[in-house]
Amino acid sequence: MQRFFGTANAKPKPGLQDAIASTDSRIESLDIKIKKLDGELAQYKEQMNRMREGPSKNSLKQRAIRVLKQRKIYEQQREQLNSQVFNMESAAMTTENLRNTMTTYKAMQTANTAMKSEYKKINIDKIENMQDEMEDLMDRANLVQEAMSRTYETPDDIDEDELEMELANLEAESALEAELGAEPVYLEEEKLPDLEGLPDPRQPEKVPEQPGMLS
Repeated sequence: MQRFFGTANAKPKPGLQDAIASTDSRIESLDIKIKKLDGELAQYKEQMNRMREGPSKNSLKQRAIRVLKQRKIYEQQREQLNSQVFNMESAAMTTENLRNTMTTYKAMQTANTAMKSEYKKINIDKIENMQDEMEDLMDRANLVQEAMSRTYETPDDIDEDELEMELANLEAESALEAELGAEPVYLEEEKLPDLEGLPDPRQPEKVPEQPGMLS
């Protein structure tokens, strides 16, 4: 049936992470074997310490040597596998960095396209004209504020030096009269003349009577 309708779905190719996991599993297997050989060597060492020199001890030494050779082979294999794992992890890291770089590039490309689209909607001449108008309006507002805060100066014919001298004289006069207990002259109320005893201009003047005149 596959010949008529095509081949079945192919299995996905193993990736770096799969290869790393498989290699780590092999390294763990070698670690177990090396640990087992270390246990055998410890037993041989303990037995040889209790044995005298002779054929039996020599035979035990040969066994220990074979175990050492086997452990050496396992250790070399483990070192090679560790190197492979390191290389694959480096390749995986580089690949991930490249993916991140491409993602960043695509995001920046999208942002660049959006910025170009938005800039097409902007008229720089209108913006400059608006700024010029705003600057002109601000200048006018400042002129208005300056005009409203203008102070009115005194007439040109008034000498400020004379005013200061007059003020100093008033202060001196005030100090002198304060010592004498009198009220300063410029603070005294103007005294009106005493009008009592003076003829009333609204009344006719009386003529004194002469002796011998009839009334």
